[in-house]
Amino acid sequence: MSERRRGAHAAVPSDQGPATSSPDPAPTSSPSGRHRSRARWAGALGVALVLVLAGYLFAANARLAGGTEGRQPQDLAGLVEAEAERLEDVSVEVRALEQEVVDLTEAQTADLPALDAETARLQALAAGRQAVAGPGLTVRLTDAPSNVPRPDWATNDDLVVHQQDLQAVINALWAGGAEAMTLQDQRVVSTSAFRCVGNVLILHGRHYSPPYVVRAIGDPAELRETLLDSSAVQDYLTYVDAVGLGWSTSREERLELPAFEGSTELRFASVPDGVEVLPVPSGS
Repeated sequence: MSERRRGAHAAVPSDQGPATSSPDPAPTSSPSGRHRSRARWAGALGVALVLVLAGYLFAANARLAGGTEGRQPQDLAGLVEAEAERLEDVSVEVRALEQEVVDLTEAQTADLPALDAETARLQALAAGRQAVAGPGLTVRLTDAPSNVPRPDWATNDDLVVHQQDLQAVINALWAGGAEAMTLQDQRVVSTSAFRCVGNVLILHGRHYSPPYVVRAIGDPAELRETLLDSSAVQDYLTYVDAVGLGWSTSREERLELPAFEGSTELRFASVPDGVEVLPVPSGS
C-alpha cells in the first residue's frame, strides 16, 4: 500500500520548474479498525452489565432467603406443615385480638342492664362459648387400609372418608338430641363449616388427617339409635363391610368438650327483623 500511495502522489513534470515530490499524507484509521474497537467496547460493556445484574440477583435471593429459617419447604408435606404452624401462630394472635374486642365491648356496655345469670348462660351455651361436660357418644371414622384385598369395583376413592360421611354423622347426632359436639376436639357451632381435600379435613382453618373423631353430649342410647337409623350413615356402613372403612362407636359416661374460641360473626347471613335469636324469658 505504501508503494501505491507514493506512486499515486508523485509530481508530474511541468514547464513551471523542476518536479518536486509531495510528502506522504498522514495515515488514517481504517473503517474496519474503528468497527473492531467499537465491538470490543460493546462486548466489555455487555459483560459488565451481566455481572452487575448477576450480583443484584444474588443479593435479592439472599435477602429473600433470610437464612435457613426463612427458606420455604420444597415438598408439599413440608409446605403444609409450615403453613399449619404459621396458621397456629396467627390463630393465637386472632384470639388475643378477639379477647381485646370483648373487653372493649364490655367496657362500652357497662352501663347497660345486665342479663340475668340464667339467660347469659343459655346464650353462651347456644353460641358454644361455654365448656360443657356430660354423658354422650364418641364416633370414630377412618380410611380403609390399602394393603388388604378389596372388590374389583372398588377404587382409591372408595377407601377414604369423605366430607359427606362426616356430615351424615354430625347431622344424625344433632337429630338425636345432641346438646354439644366436637369434631377433632374442636367445638362444632352453628357457624362451623368443614370440607375435605383428598383425605385431609379442613375445619376452622386447621388441617386434620384421619381418624376423624366426633364427640356428642346427650343421651347415649338415643344418639346411637338415631345415628344408625340415618340412611346416609347406613350407606357408609355398607362400605365399611365391603372395603374395610373404619367405624366405631363408644358410649361415654362423661365427656368434656371445650368452648369455641373462634369468631361467630356472620358474613353472609343475618337474622330477619323481629326474630329473637334466643328469646329472653318473661319477667327478666
